[in-house]
Amino acid sequence: MDTLSGLLESPKARGAFLLKSVFNPPWGLQIEDRAPLSVVTMLHGSAWVLREGAAPVRIAAGDVAVLRGPEPYMLADDPSTPPGIIVDSDQRCSTTDGEDVTEAMSLGVRTWGEPRRTGSTVMLSGTYQAPNEVGRRLLASLPALLVQPASAARTPLIGMLAAEMDREDICQEVVLDRLLDLLLINVLRAWLMEPGTGAPLWFRAQSDPVVGRALRLLHERPGESWTVASLAASVGVSRAALARHFTELVGEPPMSYLTGWRLTLAADLLRDPDMSVAKIAQQVGYSGPFALSAAFKRERGVSPQEFRRGERSEETLASGSDGRTVVLRC
Repeated sequence: MDTLSGLLESPKARGAFLLKSVFNPPWGLQIEDRAPLSVVTMLHGSAWVLREGAAPVRIAAGDVAVLRGPEPYMLADDPSTPPGIIVDSDQRCSTTDGEDVTEAMSLGVRTWGEPRRTGSTVMLSGTYQAPNEVGRRLLASLPALLVQPASAARTPLIGMLAAEMDREDICQEVVLDRLLDLLLINVLRAWLMEPGTGAPLWFRAQSDPVVGRALRLLHERPGESWTVASLAASVGVSRAALARHFTELVGEPPMSYLTGWRLTLAADLLRDPDMSVAKIAQQVGYSGPFALSAAFKRERGVSPQEFRRGERSEETLASGSDGRTVVLRC
C-alpha cells in the first residue's frame, strides 16, 4: 500500500448526512453545522460559495466542491442574496427568524427545499461528521475550498449518487457512504497529483525512489523498531544520505515523522474502547503503555486516557491551513 492509499482509506463516511436540495432563486443557505468536511455538487443550475475573507466562488452543474470546516460558509444563487435558511450543527434548518423548517420543507426521500420548477437549482451535498485521526492528517492539508470543474471530473459517480439517493433499498446507507467516499477520493487524488496546488511535502516525496520507499515502510510497518540506520539499510542508502534527503523532501527527519505517524495512529485507536493502551502501544511501536503515554502527552498535551475520555477540547482542521481556494484543471 502506498502512503496516499493509507491516508485516503481513512476519511470514510459512516452514516454521512446526504441530501438533495431543491431551490428556486433567490435562495441562500448559511451553513453553520461545523462539519469537518463537506462535498457539494450541482445537478442543475449553479451556486456561489461565500466564505469570510475570501472571494465568492461559483460552482456550476457537474462541478464538485470540497469544503473543509468547521468555519461557517454560505451557499446562494447570487453573491448578493442574503441567507434565508440557517443549517445548524444538528443539520436542523431554520429561518433567520428562528422558525424550524426542517420537516416543513421535506420533499421526500433525502430531498429537501422548494417544489421544483423549470430552471430550479438542484444540489447534492454530503457531510462527513467525524473523520478519524488518520484522515485528519490529510484533511488538515486541504485548502478551505477545493473545486473540481465538470470538465475535469469526467466521472459517472455524480449520476450514480443522485440515483441512489432517491432509493430506499436494503443497505442503502452503506452504498451511499461508499459512493460519497469515491467522489471525495476522486477530487483529492486529482488535487494531490496536479502541480502547483499546494499538496503536502510528504505526498510530493513519494515519487522519490529512496524517500518514497522509506515513507511506505514507515506507514506499512509503524510497529517495527525503526532507526535511521535500519531504515537506510532497508532502502539501500547510507544513514547520512537518508537523513539528509528525507529531511529535505519531507520537511522533518525520519524519526520525527515516524513519531508523528505513530501518535496519529495511536489517537485513532484510542477511539476504540476495546483497545487497551498497552495493546495500542505494541501496535504502533512503543515498548509499553508508559512509553506511549509519555510520548503522547509530550506531543499532544494530554495523556492517552485523557484523550480517550474526551477531556480535551475538540480539535479543528483549520490549524496549519491558509483558507485558500484551489480550482483543479485536470
